[in-house]
Amino acid sequence: MQKNKVYIETYGCQMNFADTEIVMGVLQNQGYEITNQAEEADVVLLNTCSIRDNAEQRIYGRLGNLKTLKYGKPAIVIGILGCMAERLRKDLIEDKKMVDLIVGPDEYRRLPEYIDTAFSGEKGIGVRLSRTETYDDIIPYREDGLQAWISVMRGCDKFCTFCVVPFTRGRERSRNLNSIVDEMRQLSNRGFKEVTLLGQNVNSYLDDENDFADLLAACASVDRSIRIRFTTSHPQDLSDKLLYTISEHQNICNYIHLPVQSGSNRILELMNRTYTIEHYLNLIERARKIIPGVSFSTDIIAGFPSESLEDHLMTIDIIRKVRYDGAYMFKYSPREGTKAYKMDDDVAEETKAKRLQEIIDLQRQISFEINQEQIGTEEIVLIEGFSRKSDQFYSGRTDSNKIVIVPASESIKIGDYIKVKINKASSATLFASFEGIIDVQKDALPLTA
Repeated sequence: MQKNKVYIETYGCQMNFADTEIVMGVLQNQGYEITNQAEEADVVLLNTCSIRDNAEQRIYGRLGNLKTLKYGKPAIVIGILGCMAERLRKDLIEDKKMVDLIVGPDEYRRLPEYIDTAFSGEKGIGVRLSRTETYDDIIPYREDGLQAWISVMRGCDKFCTFCVVPFTRGRERSRNLNSIVDEMRQLSNRGFKEVTLLGQNVNSYLDDENDFADLLAACASVDRSIRIRFTTSHPQDLSDKLLYTISEHQNICNYIHLPVQSGSNRILELMNRTYTIEHYLNLIERARKIIPGVSFSTDIIAGFPSESLEDHLMTIDIIRKVRYDGAYMFKYSPREGTKAYKMDDDVAEETKAKRLQEIIDLQRQISFEINQEQIGTEEIVLIEGFSRKSDQFYSGRTDSNKIVIVPASESIKIGDYIKVKINKASSATLFASFEGIIDVQKDALPLTA
């Protein structure tokens, strides 16, 4: 009996990529075959993101492209998964009639049932949110590789006024610690070298008496040759216990993504971020004392409703004070259903663009200066693959999440930890010479040279 084939495209954050692996695990268990070619598929699914408007516009554009596929293969099922499901259900299914299937992040167990409904000519719709679903017992479908994501919790309780996540992914609920550790063991047995623990706010993780620091320590102890990363941390909940846990385990990367969003306390209050700039800067100082060499990245929004020039200059000031290694920087985009959507979006687009460019220019300069300081130093790099520009070079990353380019050599294989010496640097990339292979033992991984 021939299997139905499914093709999935994933848009947005790492959480969406982790969800796609869950979806593929569910469908494979039901006899579906995974294909990398949309033209071969009986089911085409787009796993979507609603964080910003341009992300949604990309999906509409892609659905327009898929119309031609539908013309040539009328029986094909085209569906939307993820964050756009509930938000745009009426528009996608009823008004524009662009898709046959729409399933939200908490209904993936029933996806085979909804696909059957769509095959029969009805619309497959499942968009209810859950207070309990964590997919704890689902084994994600993963290709062999070096890097993997583990979703440790779902949803968010913060209700930042600009964010749709609590409405598209529901309230916080954490997975069982033992199930996450078991998944770590499976990844270790398959030879993975880096695992990122995912949650909208990992600092809120709680399983009985175990908090995120306990989970992080348990995962790090599974295999000392696996680097552990995590995202995202909320400044309100970042504890000293977590910082000490990072410092005590060599294979937990000295890298923290800590979104600040704005340098103005007035804007932070309007965003419902629940911390002040003074609290945030104290966290940065504590982290740098507890974790030598820790690096930070952040998220920044330019042009939030009512943002004045003074507010913007405060954001510039916080960037200068912290000196982030990198940042994700965006113009404010109103999202329907959020509290900020009801605020007057009164910062002109031209002003937003100008302020965003100032933020980008400053951050790029700081990243360049930080990377220049690396020249002459030695680093441990996990080789991830060939450089995007040339097979004459390998690309890898340091513990602090910096991309390093090193000349290809017969001595180096993808998946090796190597010692390198930094010779040159741009704002985004370090260039290095090969110094030697690191012989990684299960009980000891030196992440800094």
